[in-house]
Order: sequence, then structure tokens, then C-alpha cells
Amino acid sequence: MVSSKMEYEDAIEFGISPKKLHIIPMGTDIPEAPLARKPDEDSALNILFVGRIARVRRVELILQAVKNLPVPFTVTLVGGEEKTSSLSKTGYLRELKKLCGDLGISDYVTFAGPKLPEELPSYYRAADVFVYPSLYENFAQPILEAASYGVPVIATPVGVAPEIIEDEETGFLVADDPNAMGRALQQLADSSVKKNLGQKLKERVRNKFAWSRVMNQYMELYHSL
Repeated sequence: MVSSKMEYEDAIEFGISPKKLHIIPMGTDIPEAPLARKPDEDSALNILFVGRIARVRRVELILQAVKNLPVPFTVTLVGGEEKTSSLSKTGYLRELKKLCGDLGISDYVTFAGPKLPEELPSYYRAADVFVYPSLYENFAQPILEAASYGVPVIATPVGVAPEIIEDEETGFLVADDPNAMGRALQQLADSSVKKNLGQKLKERVRNKFAWSRVMNQYMELYHSL
């Protein structure tokens, strides 16, 4: 059982027969309530990242992307620092804070620290855009969660991102290029673009990743065995 097309391709590369593989994604609840935040045209663009603060997530690209934004912005980074392997260096969080100082954006970046699952909805509801510049992911549940709240997503093509993001239609798929991320952020500073992409993205998630649909796929697989 694999959770994404990317994980399926990895399994094939490792020599697992396609006949033994089934793609059933992780699911998510679909909040029905509208976004709590209704910013006016002059309010800052609230940029959110949720996830383990690890080097593989390349959070520094977000900080580099916002440095020259021509619109007011805030960045909220939710998550604690964790090593992804015994070989990875520590001190990444400290490096990110230093980078904020070097870029002159410390006043606009909040390191919120790790949060419990029940605390995350308030962050998604307050966000204008979700950015996830990871190098590699099997699935990337935070992308799906943000999308379920109708938050437009800018992400590298990892995990579930290519399955829900159609570039410039439901979000932005970008390379590991802070300039490209910055251009996408500028587009999402337009409230009409932001609302349009967010609504389309939420509907795509509802149609493909709502828990009711995912559980139906499990039942279909169970009865086929």
C-alpha cells in the first residue's frame, strides 16, 4: 500500500511489482466553515509553513523568497526542529533565525514552535498562502491539510502536491528557486486570485481526499482480495 504516485514510483524503483501495489492516499477532514480571516486590501499577506523544521524541508527558501516582496507580509513557521537522520547537522533552527536577521526580516517572521493537532486549524484559518519547499516527501500531509481549508499552496513537486496542484489553476508548483516562489507569492497578494485558487484547490481535495472517499477505496480493495 502506498499513499501517493510519487511513493508508488519509488516502490517500483526499489523492485516491487506493480501488481502488488495499490495507491490509496491519506485522507483529511474538509472544514465547512469559511476562513475566519477576512483581510482588507491593505493587510499583510500571511504566509504559513507547517511541518518539522528539518534541512530537507528547505525553509530557508521561504525566507529568501519574501525578502524582496513588494507587498506587506508576515511569515509563520509552525513546527519544532527535528533531525531526519543520525547524520544530519543540528542547529538548523538557529541558522534560520540568523538568516532572518541577515535578510532584515526578523520583525516579520514568527517561529511558533511545535503545535498539537487541535491547535493547527487556527493557523490554517489565519493563513493567506501555504508554502512548502521540501526536497522530498512521501506524502506531505500539511499540504493536504492547508488545501482542505481553501488556502492556496505554493510547493515543490513532492508527495501529494502534483496530485492536487495544477499550476496557476489550483496553486503553484515551483522549483527550488526563491525567485519563482516570490513571483507566485506576488500573484497571491491579489485577493481575487487567492480566493479563486483556494476554492478550486479545496474542491479538488474534497473530491479526491475526503475521508469518506478514502475509506471507500479501502473497502473496495478489501472486497477485491
